[in-house]
Amino acid sequence: MWKEEDNKLKKTFKFKNFQEAFAFMTRVAFLAEARQHHPDWSNSYDRVEIALTSHDQGNIVTEKDHELAKAIDELLA
Repeated sequence: MWKEEDNKLKKTFKFKNFQEAFAFMTRVAFLAEARQHHPDWSNSYDRVEIALTSHDQGNIVTEKDHELAKAIDELLA
């Protein structure tokens, strides 16, 4: 579940291993690029942490962030 805190939507994803985590990041990168809306994220072995905020709107959570969060979740459905 995405949590809104510090003007960001945040979620941590856990995978079986680094390869699955990295593959997920690649798929998210294509989604983000298509929407011209790029996440702040980090990866540590089997975990990917994503934070979404609209930098061009003053670093607040907007509908654009919610839409990307939904699309990211759909990658794993």
